[in-house]
Amino acid sequence: MSFSTRSPVLPRRSLALVTTGFLLATALVVSGEADAAVDHQDAACGTANLAQGRPATASSIENGGVPAAAAVDGNPGTRWGSAFSDPQWLQIDLGSSKPICQVALSWETAYGKAFRIEVSDNASSWTQVYATTTSTGGNQTLDVAGTGRYLRITGTQRATGYGYSLWEVAVRGTDGGSGPVIPPTDPRNPDFGPNISVFSPSTPQAEMQNKLNQIAAEMHTNQFGTQRYAALWKPGTYTADVNLGFYTQVAGLGLSPDDVNLNGHVRVEADWLQQGDNPNNLGNATQNFWRSAENLAVTTPPGQIERWAVSQAAPYRRMHLKGAPEIQLWNGGDGWASGGLFADTKIDGRVVSGSQQQWLSRNSEFGNGWAGSVWNMVFVGVNGAPPQNFPNPSHTVVGQTPQIREKPFLYFGADGNYKVFVPALRNNTTGTSWSNGPAAGTSISLADFYVVKPGAPVATINAALDQGKHLLFTPGIYHLNDAIRVTKPNTVVLGLGLATLIPDTGQAAITVADVDGVKLAGFLVDAGPVNSPVLIEVGPAGSNANHAANPTSLHDVYARIGGAHAGKATVSVRVNSHNVIGDHLWLWRGDHGEGIGWDVNTAANGLVVNGNNVTMYGLFVEHYQQYEVLWNGNHGRTYFFQNEFPYDVPNQAGWSSGAGTQGWAAYKVANGVTNHEAWGVGSYSFFNTNPSIVVSRSFEVPDTPGVRFHGLVSVSLGGVGTISNVINNTGGTANAATQQRYVTNYP
Repeated sequence: MSFSTRSPVLPRRSLALVTTGFLLATALVVSGEADAAVDHQDAACGTANLAQGRPATASSIENGGVPAAAAVDGNPGTRWGSAFSDPQWLQIDLGSSKPICQVALSWETAYGKAFRIEVSDNASSWTQVYATTTSTGGNQTLDVAGTGRYLRITGTQRATGYGYSLWEVAVRGTDGGSGPVIPPTDPRNPDFGPNISVFSPSTPQAEMQNKLNQIAAEMHTNQFGTQRYAALWKPGTYTADVNLGFYTQVAGLGLSPDDVNLNGHVRVEADWLQQGDNPNNLGNATQNFWRSAENLAVTTPPGQIERWAVSQAAPYRRMHLKGAPEIQLWNGGDGWASGGLFADTKIDGRVVSGSQQQWLSRNSEFGNGWAGSVWNMVFVGVNGAPPQNFPNPSHTVVGQTPQIREKPFLYFGADGNYKVFVPALRNNTTGTSWSNGPAAGTSISLADFYVVKPGAPVATINAALDQGKHLLFTPGIYHLNDAIRVTKPNTVVLGLGLATLIPDTGQAAITVADVDGVKLAGFLVDAGPVNSPVLIEVGPAGSNANHAANPTSLHDVYARIGGAHAGKATVSVRVNSHNVIGDHLWLWRGDHGEGIGWDVNTAANGLVVNGNNVTMYGLFVEHYQQYEVLWNGNHGRTYFFQNEFPYDVPNQAGWSSGAGTQGWAAYKVANGVTNHEAWGVGSYSFFNTNPSIVVSRSFEVPDTPGVRFHGLVSVSLGGVGTISNVINNTGGTANAATQQRYVTNYP
């Protein structure tokens, strides 16, 4: 927001047939006829799997549940299966030319009796490195010698009447036997780099305040700069005034927010962006993005309020505001503000939203209630929430949070070691996780993390993940020449200070295998100059595992296309896995800054959900050029959605999702979905490039009893552009004459 005028098919054969020991199997050299002799290799063969998570293609697939990608996803329970004919092939792109010394194959019962392995640098001229006509299937580890970017396995004779079927393919290269060196982390004295300031009770107050003032001055208007900072406090009591600017995170290092008390303020002011035509009116908070306050108790001076005048990507999370009679979510006067989040937070006083246009409060406690409403205020599992009422005031209230895991966080233990606390999964909850006693969860020593600093090669990051390490990204900009691949269950990837990942070569920034319990938290992905088909992908295509007992979760994860520079990405976040939780996402195709234009920062979809039982809390998606959210999976749930259509649609003729439809709906539930529900959803238009643009509807869903929406609003901001209906053909037209339209429930 910167409105400044304003089910895959399951495999046919039983998974019980998989040889689950593949990943732990003892290396086995398979005898057979080899057209290319394999000599003992002078350099030791490495241990890293060069194929895992790499792009894979195939001559055919048996059905949609057994794609080529399943053979390189690191999951021994998924497979590629081909059509029932000869020949068939599976091809893997290793990303760059590599010396290959070993290929490990884990065949399903439908294996290849005769096959060959070839390598190539261009995927057209191939060199054979292995061949056999007497394979017996099972787990095969084959020593080979060759160099290439592409590796192809071609089956020429099937052992059964079925096709060729591989659970997993591993490719290893010659790297001296060690691979990248992962620097160890000292949990008592970690190297956090220059952009993290850690304060202790012994830090002189003047020194601490001077550092905070220096960061605040540098980041006050630094909306698209490259600087990133985090300020952290060890348990204790401090006096500080924190004026929080762009790309700055402030956080306590206690297990409870009350372990760190700041006497003073942690505030965000609306005092730099012009509002309207008056250059002296700087009360506009609609671009106060990309900052956070977490895990602190703040006691304001007697009688003083707190200010948190923000818009997107500015969470107030796991906070305890003590003493202040109220916290104001705008500049306190005539200023605009456009969206934010309270999560796992306790406010002893009153919350006054003022001109704040939309807000999500989740698992929080308000001692003196909430006052105010504009378009879309949503409360989920909140003690002290106002009563349900829609649309005037527009309060959508859900009594309990059905399932949530709070965001992991860094803390400093009583034993003098740094650790990361991973909160437990909770069901049917109200209030915070911590105010009635210690939060449930587990601690991970920082010794088990690779502490990543800018300039770290992606190969080193992925090698750390392959070794079972978690990742802690320190504040900074990370240019990536390959995707970061998370393949092991329960991995934590935690960013501090809005760590920013930029995929420079058209790949994803980060991918997650179809495994249990991965946690992605606290980072921004900024699309690079070469179009990425997807920026963040959770689960490969065809993922089908059940993760109900231990979902993957995303917390304070943001994507940006344009603004800081020209960037392109077809899809920002794609969720293929089942049972995934999103906890505050802002996916933004830029409407201002550098590299902005209809044909410049191109982006089709913000979020695509293919998995079942996916839940989103606090979903902000803006300015994408097609369906901004496309939900294909069943049993999806969304609690709060905020959207703006793209401002820069050039003409009506070129912007349509189909015959008879003007534009693209902001939130599309696919026609085949039978169960979906959403609460507190808003969509706005501001077609300032061409005010004659019309979009047929904000929300487009199948008319079936299992698909239900509650608390919907469409707004024509300033009457610039037209939304013909709120949902399907219901709700009326939002335009210059009637700028807001509401639907309480649909159907």
